[in-house]
Amino acid sequence: MLELNHGFRVVDLHARLDPTDEAEVASRGRETTPESLERELHQAGVVKAVVSPGSRPADEGYLRANNAVARLSVERPFLAFARIDGPRDPSSRASARLRNLTASRASHHASPEDIEQYAYDDRFHGFTLAPDRDGLPDEATLDQLEDVGLPVVVDGGREFPPAAVAETLSDREFPVVLAGFGGYPLDRELMLEAIELLDQYDQLYLDTKHVHFRSVLERALLEHPDRVLFGSGAPETHPNVGVMEILTLDVSEDAMRRAFSTNPSRVVPALAPGED
Repeated sequence: MLELNHGFRVVDLHARLDPTDEAEVASRGRETTPESLERELHQAGVVKAVVSPGSRPADEGYLRANNAVARLSVERPFLAFARIDGPRDPSSRASARLRNLTASRASHHASPEDIEQYAYDDRFHGFTLAPDRDGLPDEATLDQLEDVGLPVVVDGGREFPPAAVAETLSDREFPVVLAGFGGYPLDRELMLEAIELLDQYDQLYLDTKHVHFRSVLERALLEHPDRVLFGSGAPETHPNVGVMEILTLDVSEDAMRRAFSTNPSRVVPALAPGED
């Protein structure tokens, strides 16, 4: 694929990096190596990207995967975010609320001590959370996230819609980035709901991972130009695709520049110019 020549400084707030060896690639089909991800980002003109691991088995936890991603990020244009899990069910069902009253951490769940360790390890710059797959952390762990104040990228969707994300996390004192406008896969209604929530929550941001509706992207950039952050969703989508979707919008170059670099750099200071 040809390299894009767009003239913008682009940083990517949402890419996946799986710590796999050649044998695992062959057996599980995980074809994206750190080298291939770096090459694809370069082709798209992306100078730096936030990376975190994909899903692991439910009882495994993410300690080993997080440490491997941090190790693979050294001397590459990657910033590692630690993926965390928890014992609570994020759904709004009455049965889930009852279970959550007595839910307790298992040994593989992220603990307050884990959060503190990640936060003060200079290899990590934030956290990722996919509640529908990994559960929600308990209150003590959320309190520790608030104490350290690093950004948290959250995968939403029907099981954990934007309103639930806002209710659970957006009053906390850390930036919350709602991945894919909270509407993956291609749920326009949830994406529009997320845009409306930006008026109420100053610490809520949206990344553009897999948001393929031009009207939705344009509305967010026109109404909230300081709250939209570019996220490619690589390797599921080649970062060229995500960059081109922004470049072809009917918005100003200033709005594009904010999404590509200014806004992500404000939320994650290590993405800022001069940190390359």
